[in-house]
Amino acid sequence: MRMRGVRKRAGCGRREGARVEADELLLLVAGGDQRAFEDLYALVSGPVYGLVRRVVRDPAQSEEVAQEVLLEMWRSAARFDPGRGSALSWILTLAHRRAVDRVRSARAAGEREQREALRAGEPAFDQVAEEVEAGLEREWVRRCLNRLTALQRQSVTLAYYDGYTYREVAERLSLPLGTVKTRMRDGLTRLRECLGGAA
Repeated sequence: MRMRGVRKRAGCGRREGARVEADELLLLVAGGDQRAFEDLYALVSGPVYGLVRRVVRDPAQSEEVAQEVLLEMWRSAARFDPGRGSALSWILTLAHRRAVDRVRSARAAGEREQREALRAGEPAFDQVAEEVEAGLEREWVRRCLNRLTALQRQSVTLAYYDGYTYREVAERLSLPLGTVKTRMRDGLTRLRECLGGAA
């Protein structure tokens, strides 16, 4: 996040004097000093980005917000009052406000889209995602069922999808109850193995 050609002053860096230096630089920036802005940018861009990133989280958006803050620092430098606090505090306050505004704006946009989707009768994104996932699961189950023998598939379908008891399945298929139970057990074992591969 550094400007090209940033000139670092001797002694400029992360030290105790940085606060004093930031105050001096910001006062020079308020007077339109471009070089002072470059030095101040180099001095505060790291802390600004770090604060914004903690609030916004998304790296790309954080970079964007940090650039907006540093541009605002240039435009609003004349409003800085050294009697009310340090330049660094003033700049980080700008950064925090801008970051919070971005988060609120993103949240409001998401809520607005949800309301519009509800008004239009369209399902919310989560509902669509759930429907797609359920469709994929149904398709996987269907494929796994097709791997069973015809008798296993019939038994499992009647018991688990149509709600018949084992005895009713045996009566519908005209088979002994023991045979149905065996086919069901084998079919369910194969189905479980097949579905296990879906994870």
